[in-house]
Amino acid sequence: MLFPVIVVFIYWGQNGDGSNTLFAFVLPVVITIIFGMILRKAFKRNATVDMTGSMLICGLSWILVSAFGALPFVMGINSSCLNAYFETVSGFTTTGITVYTGLDSMPRSILFWRALTHWLGGIGILSFFLMITFRGGGAHHIFVAESHKIFSPRPVPGLFNTVRVLWGIYGLFTILSIITLTIEGMPIFDSICHSFAALSTGGFSPHDSSIGYYSLNGYQNYKLIEYTVTFFMMLGGMSFLVHYRFLTLDFKSIWDNIEVRYWWIFIFGFTFIIMVNHLKHNGLLDSIPTNPLEPGQIESFFRYTIFQVASIITTTGFVTKDIGSDFFPALSKLLFLAMMIIGGCVGSTAGGIKVLRIAIMNKLIIKELYKLRIRGKTATELIIDKRIVPDEGINMVSALFFMWVVLLLIGGSITALFSNQGPLESLSGMFSALGNIGPCYISAQDMVNIHPVVKITYIFGMLAGRLEILPILLLFSRKAWH
Repeated sequence: MLFPVIVVFIYWGQNGDGSNTLFAFVLPVVITIIFGMILRKAFKRNATVDMTGSMLICGLSWILVSAFGALPFVMGINSSCLNAYFETVSGFTTTGITVYTGLDSMPRSILFWRALTHWLGGIGILSFFLMITFRGGGAHHIFVAESHKIFSPRPVPGLFNTVRVLWGIYGLFTILSIITLTIEGMPIFDSICHSFAALSTGGFSPHDSSIGYYSLNGYQNYKLIEYTVTFFMMLGGMSFLVHYRFLTLDFKSIWDNIEVRYWWIFIFGFTFIIMVNHLKHNGLLDSIPTNPLEPGQIESFFRYTIFQVASIITTTGFVTKDIGSDFFPALSKLLFLAMMIIGGCVGSTAGGIKVLRIAIMNKLIIKELYKLRIRGKTATELIIDKRIVPDEGINMVSALFFMWVVLLLIGGSITALFSNQGPLESLSGMFSALGNIGPCYISAQDMVNIHPVVKITYIFGMLAGRLEILPILLLFSRKAWH
């Protein structure tokens, strides 16, 4: 929280930054230091924790850190406690749903804090903690409890070396994004905020109109800006193991495993279908034989589509057009919901069920169909990338998918019960929260004024989606605490 203090002094006297916002960050810094010292004195150091204990620590940590992170919103812009907590959870979980409007006139230090919560939550709050301070027993369990619950090889031997490599690549890409966007004409403050959000696949923008701000305000290189943000969103949605291999000159990494192949198929497949559907919806497809599209039209449709597909499937949530508007036909809106479920790759900063799990379920269906076609009781193992997937892994994928469906139905039902939203809009809200995606078919103003029960439901959904459900559900288990 000391970093936004620097921003307060830089923008002192502008957009509400001054003594009030300075106090809004300094006091929470003091509170968190005192609270941390109390905890450090109260509990044993270097105590070893098992997997269950690590998941409880993980769930509680995200809940408490979000509470402390909400204090600047309460003190700096007089936000209600619920809205401040909602915004902070949305930030740390890299969801990007916002309950704030008037961002263009909001204090820059507050906007910077919003963006920073994204960046810290991208790789993980606890992984950052492990990198800079923790050396106690059970570090591996804590790292696994926060990261994705599926086998993903480490880029280098050793937990702490792995964490350093991940944060090193993450930081490198962030710096490259900031430099590129600044060269393209984006203000340096905007470049920092958008780079934090793009690499973390978050979605908080310092502008109400998100990335669409630059085309609406006549920025000369707005097209380059959109393509650049698209590129870095896709980097955030890919496995950081792939990035490590590519940076160490193993160029086969961008195609030599099933997840990355599915990843490219999803991105370009969805882009093609939505672009064709968009052309058909606007009556341009039927007129192509007599009135061919100009190159500028094709580029424009492609840019809109690839940007939005990348934003949704990486669960970033940036928009150039409101995804709930009539600009996108009904089929596109349904495909957006499908992309929210799929999400990015294992080992990325993206949310969703993950591409690898979709690939496993697809292979599982193919295997079962194959078993029905052959005679006898021939055993067939599920093989992914020349490795047998153990039954434990298949059971985990099935359980997580089932829990996803249940939570989507519960969240959608609560939204419909406590609001005037239609069925698609109600479901899309929980899709957005659980998939850590951000945009949904509920308007920004309706989200600000939505019932507190719905906001609490989405807070639960965002935390469950980011931690992949199990650590949050375990908090309600009496046996786990014993």
